[in-house]
Amino acid sequence: MEAAMEATAVPCRVLAGIDVHKKMLAVVVRRDQNGETSYQKRAFGTTRSEIEHLTAWLQHNFVTEVVMESTAQYWRPVWYGMEAHFTLHLSHPLQTRAPRGRKRDFRDAQRLADRLSAGDLEESFIPGAEQRAWRWLARTRVDLQRKITRVRNQVEGVLEEGGIKLAAVVTDLFGISGWCMLERMAAGETDTEALVELAQGKLLKKKAQLREALKGSLPSHCRLLLRQHMEQVTLLRRQVVELTAELGRALKQHAGIVERLCKLPGVDHCAAQALPAEIGPRAAAFATPEQFASWIGVCPGSQESAGVSYSTRSAKGNRYLRRVLCQIAWAAVHSKGTFFKQLFNRLKPKIEAKGAVWAVAHRIAKVIWLMLAHEVDYIEKGPAPPNQRTLMRKLRRLARDFALLGIDINKAALASV
Repeated sequence: MEAAMEATAVPCRVLAGIDVHKKMLAVVVRRDQNGETSYQKRAFGTTRSEIEHLTAWLQHNFVTEVVMESTAQYWRPVWYGMEAHFTLHLSHPLQTRAPRGRKRDFRDAQRLADRLSAGDLEESFIPGAEQRAWRWLARTRVDLQRKITRVRNQVEGVLEEGGIKLAAVVTDLFGISGWCMLERMAAGETDTEALVELAQGKLLKKKAQLREALKGSLPSHCRLLLRQHMEQVTLLRRQVVELTAELGRALKQHAGIVERLCKLPGVDHCAAQALPAEIGPRAAAFATPEQFASWIGVCPGSQESAGVSYSTRSAKGNRYLRRVLCQIAWAAVHSKGTFFKQLFNRLKPKIEAKGAVWAVAHRIAKVIWLMLAHEVDYIEKGPAPPNQRTLMRKLRRLARDFALLGIDINKAALASV
């Protein structure tokens, strides 16, 4: 009886590696038993019924953990169909790729299972189903805004074709004044004075420049293209509004978090929605602010060999969060009376504006983690006063500079007393 129970005992750990493709899945089950490792291979399709068949087969083999590669978007249906049944792991293909000339589908799947068993697999962060929905909305909104920018550049090209230099005068080609002028030009208006009269706000002071910029003519095909581009922008803007409203409804239960993030300098409502969509309402996946900043790729990197550091360039991280943090940092350093503006002004002479704003983004990332993880509000206390060490360092630097000019600042101070 006991021998029969031992024969049917479930192994301590049974793992599965999946090499994901568009139409097929190469699956390898790794089983460690009695100090020996055995493998079982099988191929499956990628349809819903095939994924259900794969799930049943893995359960039959007592698999507890499954690892796969993040191949394009093809890993998503596999992950979604199996996440309720197994502990899943996702790895970037560049972390586990085979040497050139030695690539096989089942060999790749076996390598994934072996590296997971050894514990040296670098995994990707995959949020839960609710947060994934937030991400889709927030990232699609970003893509639509980029499309609007692309269309704006195309409209500028159409105007240049007709010799119209409107973009050289107006700050925003799709602003109130610029949009009205574009509508009239697309409708066939050629009277320069009629177009100049559409100027509003600060453009009223640039009427002479507008007259010169609008001295051109759009041929019929350019008017057609301009009208089509403006229809695209109208549609894209409406879709952005719809996505923003839907994301607001999805984050309704976490409205307090969005409101708390808006108190941080440089954070507007759209950025406050994008942050929990990317990292979660509590940033629970990251144990420390340093780990969070490293995952984003906003902290200094390391390229060291033989004790020599060759580069501190930041690693590539979450490109959506890097974009949001960079925008937040630039807005924060232009906010008067804030700590981040003072930090930017202190670092700018040393590492120039681009490096200084990146350092501010690093600091803001840590503050965001603290606000979410500890559920605290941001309290602006204004620019930090220089401490005694900073003042002494500045005094010594000034002393060296004056010494090069032959002036002893100690004697000069005594003479002035």
